Amino acid sequence: MGNQRPSRDPHMRTLSTFLLCVLLAEPLYAQKNKRDPLTEAEKDQIAEAGVAPVERLNLYVKIISQHADTIQGLVKRARSAARAHRIDDELQDFAALLDELSSNLDLYADRKGDIRKSMKPMTEAIAHWQSTLNSLTSEPGFEVSRQDSIDAITDLAAQTKQITSDQDAYFKAHPDEKDQDRAEPK
Repeated sequence: MGNQRPSRDPHMRTLSTFLLCVLLAEPLYAQKNKRDPLTEAEKDQIAEAGVAPVERLNLYVKIISQHADTIQGLVKRARSAARAHRIDDELQDFAALLDELSSNLDLYADRKGDIRKSMKPMTEAIAHWQSTLNSLTSEPGFEVSRQDSIDAITDLAAQTKQITSDQDAYFKAHPDEKDQDRAEPK
């Protein structure tokens, strides 16, 4: 009797195996469905512009403007669940790109890189993006994404205004550092 193994229920073994597979597959599913707002070509362009702050910021403005134009084009379509889903996706991408632009602005401003050449076109683009978002009427399918985008653009507008002011003051006090990518130790 001591050498006998307890019998295992084959259904329990099947259920255990199934649960293990589900637990292992879940992270893969989440990875697959995570959206990336940039195409491979855009990623390559941004990587190439990595050492040139003005070029990189201008590239982000161009990409975000394309997303804003896409959103504006979708607004004109007849209301449907598919349209709402597509707008929701575009708004999520839009907000993610705004956050990425904001991070880049912080980085270059902290380095005392002269990014003033990007600031005027960026300020004009922000006004256009805000207009696009404000023209987008609220719908249940994308209200959260719309509000996230409005919050992100509002924050970016304030940040841009502050950085423009800070840059003007800094380069007025340090004219010898004009047009630099970052402050060099002296």
